[in-house]
Amino acid sequence: MQVRTPLTVITGPLGSGKTTLLRHILDTVSKKIAILMNEFGEIAIDSKIIAGKNVQMADLGGGCVCCSLLGEFEAAVDEIIDTVDPDIIVVETTGVAEPDALVFDIQESLTKVRLDGVVTVIDADAMVKYPSVGHTSRIQIEAADTIILNKIDLVSESELKAIEEKLHSLNQVASILATKRCQVDPDLLFGIGRERVEAPPYHVHQPEFESFSYTTNAICDRTCFEEFADSLRTEVYRAKGFVKFSDATYLFNFVAGRWELELFEQEGTQLVFIGKQLSELKDQIINNLKLCEQ
Repeated sequence: MQVRTPLTVITGPLGSGKTTLLRHILDTVSKKIAILMNEFGEIAIDSKIIAGKNVQMADLGGGCVCCSLLGEFEAAVDEIIDTVDPDIIVVETTGVAEPDALVFDIQESLTKVRLDGVVTVIDADAMVKYPSVGHTSRIQIEAADTIILNKIDLVSESELKAIEEKLHSLNQVASILATKRCQVDPDLLFGIGRERVEAPPYHVHQPEFESFSYTTNAICDRTCFEEFADSLRTEVYRAKGFVKFSDATYLFNFVAGRWELELFEQEGTQLVFIGKQLSELKDQIINNLKLCEQ
């Protein structure tokens, strides 16, 4: 009898740290890992961040893996198993994915894998700034076997305790691992052996967010760009990508008003902006970016 490949789903809201967790896993786990990524936006920024590491990847773009890409997802899983035969498959969903339908599909339709567990990454600071848990985030929390409560260094002890209590109220069975930059023992993420069976979901997926991308070969003035990042309005919840300055190219990460730059080997500026009602702000944001081009 064929041994089924363990598959772990990593989910969580936009900007919570899913790709940071993936980078940590690839740096610390010696087993052969295959990754399927599903991104929200026209440019696959996260795939570019992971690319180059010793890992087999498949990029599921152009839709959401929890609904419109289920057929493509099933085909990608079968192809990876047939061609790579990995020890572990990790699926990173887009931040707007509702994983219940994906979990049900894995359990019902994919005979070559077994669902090892669902890991949900939660941004502690965002939970404080935006205490109302939305429909999609609630489903992501409820589906979890393990919750990575990330960015705990950005909240107080009393805030952290309140967040943990809220998470427990939504999911009483998941373990909660408090982390900074998703630094967690990978042994706690794999070998979970999920026993819960997902019921057929009533799945009406209505993404709350819009996105647009911007690319340029021009060099950006760093001071101007940092002022631009500081000025991004609350409608922009998530921005990510690469920015080329005169000295080097940097990975840009923006979420919930916070941003950082990390030296990263990449060519040219490629940025994705995600938020609510962005179509009304797109021209203004792009014009502000162009002012930074040298």
